[in-house]
Order: sequence, then structure tokens, then C-alpha cells
Amino acid sequence: MRAQNISNQEILDVYQVEFLQKYGVRTDLADEAHQVIVEREGPPELPGVIVENEETENAAICRVTVENEVGARMIGKAPGHYSTIEAPGLRQHNREIQKDIGGLVAKEIKWFIEQSGLSKEEPILVVGLGNWHATPDALGPRVVGELMVTRHLLELSPPELRTGLRPISAISPGVLGLTGIETSEIILGTVSQIEAKALICVDALASRSVGRLCSTIQISDTGINPGSGVGNKRMSINQETLGIPVLAVGVPTVVHASTIVSDALDVLGGKDPTQIHRDKDVPRKTSFNMDPQSILNPTMQPSPISEQDKNRMLSEVLEPYMGSLIVTPKEIDELMADVTDVIAGGLNSAFHENVDYSEIFQYLS
Repeated sequence: MRAQNISNQEILDVYQVEFLQKYGVRTDLADEAHQVIVEREGPPELPGVIVENEETENAAICRVTVENEVGARMIGKAPGHYSTIEAPGLRQHNREIQKDIGGLVAKEIKWFIEQSGLSKEEPILVVGLGNWHATPDALGPRVVGELMVTRHLLELSPPELRTGLRPISAISPGVLGLTGIETSEIILGTVSQIEAKALICVDALASRSVGRLCSTIQISDTGINPGSGVGNKRMSINQETLGIPVLAVGVPTVVHASTIVSDALDVLGGKDPTQIHRDKDVPRKTSFNMDPQSILNPTMQPSPISEQDKNRMLSEVLEPYMGSLIVTPKEIDELMADVTDVIAGGLNSAFHENVDYSEIFQYLS
């Protein structure tokens, strides 16, 4: 594991596979990975992992810090900081809630930029990852289309007009299947040519919970692996590969079918995998039990399904053709439009101090 010819990303890939094999859960969200472990094993504190929670009127903010390799192995995520804003109100098409969440996004982005040590005048490149022809994967390109890019304007402006505006440039490089070029290769060349001092990647993610789709925003300083959420392995985009700070902003837009089936089997076995996201005082409306004896004796307690039996059932139902099936909401077009505005508004506010945040949403459709 420690051999010099093994990269940090290869080590992290091993940790992610170990997490998947142990818990049967696929997720790009650090706080979800932490919740899975707490739910399955009990201890609220994990070695090498620090969790801080904050509640606002419209959102719950969870900040996870993976301190070292021990923590990385525990939750299958790279060492670094992860801020997750969970706001179910994002799915309500409420402009006031969107403005509030956009302000929270701006606040978290500013904190990450400050931690990276960038001055207010240093240029940042924003990369919208994803396929603009596939709506669930078009978050990055759509956000880039709503950004206030200023690099070309500031180069032609007198110094007295540049105060409070950061040089921002943006690209949407597409995906390998459309361009024939690795996304990381395009980014490497662009960063070198424009001498960007930091990179922000915006991408769609995968979640383990249907309730998280288009209602959760994760910001991290660990970079990103394009396509990892749907099982495609690409060259990492992080500080190790680019030599500059890399932030990742992502929203879960898809969930794996295997996760839905797994949760359904847990419910049949008497568990409630979604209870952690709901009010603990609200009783379950329905109880299921796979044991035929429960039909004859309704007072019997549900029998939990072993992980071995669950994996066998998943294999029988989904393999060989549907094991990699990805699911997205039917309202994805409307949801994507709303979350695009929120992220673009938050980024614009974080980048440009002279732009009044209350006016930003007036320029977004």
C-alpha cells in the first residue's frame, strides 16, 4: 500500500471500494458516509473525522473534516474539509429560500477561498464539468453559463475600477465521449496558459438518498474525480495534479438503483434507512416483514436481513444488466434550473465584493 509506485488516488480508490463492500452504499457526500457508519455501527465519533453541525431557518449545514489517513479509510473520502448544505426547500421553487441558500453557499465558498490563502485580486478559473446534452449531468455547464466572468474586462479596465471584482474565467470542457480529450488535460492546459491561482469545479454527484437529490450542496477542498459518481474512472483534478488549490462544488442529481433496492430490503427487514433524515418522533406508517410467519402472528418483530442475503438479492435482481442503473427525478429539468441559480448566485457573491448580493438574483432567469 505504501509503495512509491502507488499514487494517493489509487490508495483512496481502495478505501472507497472497501467502504462500498462493507456498507453496500454508494455516495459522493462525506456527511452521508459518516451517517452510514454511525447508523450501522453506533459511535457518533469516528477516529480521524470531526463533524460540526449548524442549523439555519432553511438549511442544515454539516461540516466534516477528515484529518488523516485513518479517517479517510473510515469513510472512504480524501483528507480535507467538506461542507454540506442540506435544504429540502430547494425543491419548492421558492425564490426567497433560494436567495437564503445562495447566501449560505457564498459564505462557505468565501471560507474555503480564505483558507487557501488567495488574495482578493488573484484569478480563479471555474470549470463546469459534465455533459450539457444530459440534464442530470449538466449542472457544471449550466452554472458556468450564469457566472459573471470578469478576467477579460479587468484587463482593459483602469485600476480604480477593479476594486472589489476578482478576475474570473470559466470553461465547460465537456466529457471525453464528446471531445475525445480527457477533461483533466484541458484543465491542465488552461490553468497553465491563463496562470490561474485556484480552480473551482462544479459537477453533479451521486447520493444514497432520494431525498437528497437537488436539495443538497457539497463544497470541499479535496478536488474531484470526474465521472466517479457513475463509476467512470478519470484522472483526478486536485492540488496534487494541478499544483494550485482546487475546490469542488457538487449537487447530487442521481442515485444508484442498487441503493434504492438496498434501502427497500432494509425496510422489509424492519429497519428504516431514511429515519436519520426525518423527525425521530414521527412514527412509521407501515411495517414490513419478509418472514411468512409474521402473517400468522402479526405481533412478531420484523427480522433484519443479513448483509449476505441482501447482497445476494441485489445480485439476483439487478445483475447482469441493471447493476449500474442510475435514477434521477422526473422533475429534473425544473430542479436543475433552480439549483443552478443558487450555486451561480453564491459563487458570484463570493467572488465579487462590490456586487450587492440582493441584486444578483435579478440577473438570473
